[in-house]
Amino acid sequence: MDVVTQAIVGAVIAVTALIIVLRTVWIVPQARAQNVERFGRYLRTLEAGLHFVIPFVDHVRPRIDLREQVVSFEPQPVITEDNLVVRIDTVLYFQVTDPRAAEYEIANYIQAIEQLTVTTLRNVIGAMDLEECLTSREKINSQLRIVLDEASGKWGIRVNRVEIKAIDPPPTIKEAMEKQMRAERDKRAAILTAEGVRQSKILTAEGEKQSAILNAEGARQSAV
Repeated sequence: MDVVTQAIVGAVIAVTALIIVLRTVWIVPQARAQNVERFGRYLRTLEAGLHFVIPFVDHVRPRIDLREQVVSFEPQPVITEDNLVVRIDTVLYFQVTDPRAAEYEIANYIQAIEQLTVTTLRNVIGAMDLEECLTSREKINSQLRIVLDEASGKWGIRVNRVEIKAIDPPPTIKEAMEKQMRAERDKRAAILTAEGVRQSKILTAEGEKQSAILNAEGARQSAV
């Protein structure tokens, strides 16, 4: 065996050994987890730290983030009880609590949570009129969180918080609401102006009354 052949064999052996080491030693960062399969079946979950697996026998799945995550969904059209279409923009805060369930119990938990959010929104908003929707965000958030947390528990997901970012009524309704708000502001301004005029007249009359009393008192004193 010549020198070149020995070098090639040595390089192949070194690369093979490196591949074996890389497939044997796994370092999982903090707040991450990875599931391990052996011959296609779930074996165990690797938590943060140093781990060893059997190369070419164990298959390590991609990392799963265990930190709290935030996902914002596209505005969804929802029909209220009084048959008005509003667009609701939601944001969801959730956390993976069971990496095994999140990997094997649902194909795509983000998509599943989004569809469940839309369905729950339609059920909740469908029982409210527009005015109640605009003034009951906390109630809507609470009902959403309860339903989502209960449904997503079997997927290894905990829903920590659901927030309604915006509720947009139809343009005609928004225009009518703006007109009503302007009318209310004009009404309050007119009331304040009238109250100011009334107070001014009262103060003027009181001043004239006091002046007349003082003049009469002065004339009496002068006569005495």
